[in-house]
Amino acid sequence: MTPQPQNAVGTPQSRVDGRLKVTGRATYAADHVIDGVVYAVVVDSSVCRGRITGVDARAALAEPGVLRVISHLNAPKLPYRDNPGSNNPAPNSRLRVFQDDRVRFFGQPVAVAVATTLEAAQHAARLVKVSYDAEPPTTDLTTAPADPPATYARGDANAAFDAAAVRLEMTYRNARNHHNPMEPHATIARWDGDRLTVWDKTQWVVGGTQTELAAVFGLPQQAVRVISPFVGGGFGSGLRTWPHTTIAALAARETRRPVKLVLTRRQLYSGTGFRPAYELRVRLGSDRGGRLTAMVHDIRAETSSYEKFVEAVLAPAQALYTVPNVSQAYATVPLDVNTPIWMRGPGYATGAYLVESAMDELAHELRVDPIELRLRNEPGADPSTGLPFSTRRLRECYRVGAQEFGWQRRNPRPASTRDGDWLIGTGMAAAVYDTGAFPAQAHVRLNANGTALVQSATSDMGPGTYTSMPQVAADALGLTMRTVEFRLGDSVMPPTGPHGGSTTMASVGTAIQLGCDTVRKQAITLAVNDPRSPLHNVNADDVIVRDGRMRLKNNPLHGETYQQLLNRNHRDHLEAIGTYTPAEHRFSMNAYGAVFAEVAVDARLGVVRVRRMLGVYDAGRIINPKLADSQALGGMVGGISSALLEHTVTDPRDGRIVNANLADYLVPVNADIPDLKAVYLNGNDPEANPIGVKGLGEIVLVGVAPAIANAVFHATGRRVRELPITADALL
Repeated sequence: MTPQPQNAVGTPQSRVDGRLKVTGRATYAADHVIDGVVYAVVVDSSVCRGRITGVDARAALAEPGVLRVISHLNAPKLPYRDNPGSNNPAPNSRLRVFQDDRVRFFGQPVAVAVATTLEAAQHAARLVKVSYDAEPPTTDLTTAPADPPATYARGDANAAFDAAAVRLEMTYRNARNHHNPMEPHATIARWDGDRLTVWDKTQWVVGGTQTELAAVFGLPQQAVRVISPFVGGGFGSGLRTWPHTTIAALAARETRRPVKLVLTRRQLYSGTGFRPAYELRVRLGSDRGGRLTAMVHDIRAETSSYEKFVEAVLAPAQALYTVPNVSQAYATVPLDVNTPIWMRGPGYATGAYLVESAMDELAHELRVDPIELRLRNEPGADPSTGLPFSTRRLRECYRVGAQEFGWQRRNPRPASTRDGDWLIGTGMAAAVYDTGAFPAQAHVRLNANGTALVQSATSDMGPGTYTSMPQVAADALGLTMRTVEFRLGDSVMPPTGPHGGSTTMASVGTAIQLGCDTVRKQAITLAVNDPRSPLHNVNADDVIVRDGRMRLKNNPLHGETYQQLLNRNHRDHLEAIGTYTPAEHRFSMNAYGAVFAEVAVDARLGVVRVRRMLGVYDAGRIINPKLADSQALGGMVGGISSALLEHTVTDPRDGRIVNANLADYLVPVNADIPDLKAVYLNGNDPEANPIGVKGLGEIVLVGVAPAIANAVFHATGRRVRELPITADALL
């Protein structure tokens, strides 16, 4: 059929839910008003490892309004069915709350107090006395024994390194980071007979929370309903069903009352996951001309003692550059901590920090411009698979970025530029992130009044799902955005994959496109076959729809509206389910970027300030430039935070996180954020998915930390190989 006019996609639409959010009318998980609700407060372990020897709840139960105190001593045994389809990294070994006396990490839930008021529940939780037989904890990533590593190899990297004309060996480290979304994790749970409804903060409504709760309680999946219309930031923390959600549902069943459970800010540090700390050892070999010959990685990452968490930290080195000989070993180190989880730019951000820092060190060693070194090692096909690239415009990202940033004015000699007491430096890094998608469905209904309703059980944690999906639907149906309503966040809606990994637009957006195409074709077919229609017997391929009016492409006056057609045919609506199943990859598909940073370092104090930052991205089709800027600038802020501020500090004696609050766990404020700019190459990747997007939310954080680290070296001549970069490392 003739392609539809694109009037909404590509335009900078404002958020359709923006007014709800700024006026406080957006309903987050803990905001739902449920009749008869009571309150639950979790009692956390005060030791890191050991066994519970006693739980004394007598004082708590004596308080007015306290309904129950539940622990492993009186909790029912839950089925905890194996759940291979779960969103958990290791679904069959997850923490089983209140099922035994074992303590596996500091802050583990060991009991819950339930009361008729929040204040009573908080007081009761403080009165619960738990005794322990504590054991010495294991919390040190560098000394604890590791699991057998996952490995990757091509060529003979060790021999090639030994024979290389230029050889570098470095060790990098990055600290544990916590997500710290504005909205704390919360769940309201209510039972109606054997059916469970939860209002939950989640980034995976159907395959995540619904599937996991069904497995834990031994229910059919359809007996669990999950409602999550708004998510106040996630960054990956909502991609798993955490113990507090199970606790809320358990408490609701035991008390026969709806139960609300909201984690405190401190509890988020042990009650949900985190980006794990890493130790990253690299050996890099090249010839004198800067062409890479060998790359060897030995990586250690923390995980919990009861689950093995892994992420795609090896991927950037495998595919970014032409390196004939690569060897990688990625070992997880079981520690007495809770299980990590994906955090924005998962795996790739850490892998890019390793690769792009090492490339900058090699450029300095060879006295080659960092961009030129990367260009000399730019591959023609994916080095790890041999597949052709769907699109790879990294060269263009370098060129556009260098011109926009003023890279040519850079003095290559480190510590050569000053502004008073400030040492000025510039750095850059490449960025890459996998273009993926999950199976997804969307229900599309075109009403006889000319409006449309689109529904899908996805989430919106901030990227603008409520806005971008109607843009796709409006163009596919030939409607204006104000006549399209999009609903999400309810497990009774058609299922989707997780809301993360830069997959939502590729997955849900494509399902919406396909569903809307089907409905539009239904209407056109109805008109073409209707003797009363002005479009009777025309070629359906010649019909387009604009502003709700079907017409011939070359004769705008010849047509009719959806309303006229449906009312005349006594049809109150047309509807279809759009179903998208990603095809097998025939291409290597990634989003790419080049990040440029300028920093100032106080020569006397060692304080680092980012002065400006530019990111240039090959991200395929951009559905909404305004939302894209929101994503890109937010990602840059997150990267700045990881590079200079964020560091979860653990007391090795007892596993306690000593900075589990926003006073001591540092994140940027407005004064820390300088001039940020994002540029998107005009593009479309039809090989990636039918709507041509490659994903943006993750790539915009990848590359930021190494660009800053490289700029700090250029400013000072001192290479700091540990994140965050703090003043003491530069004094």
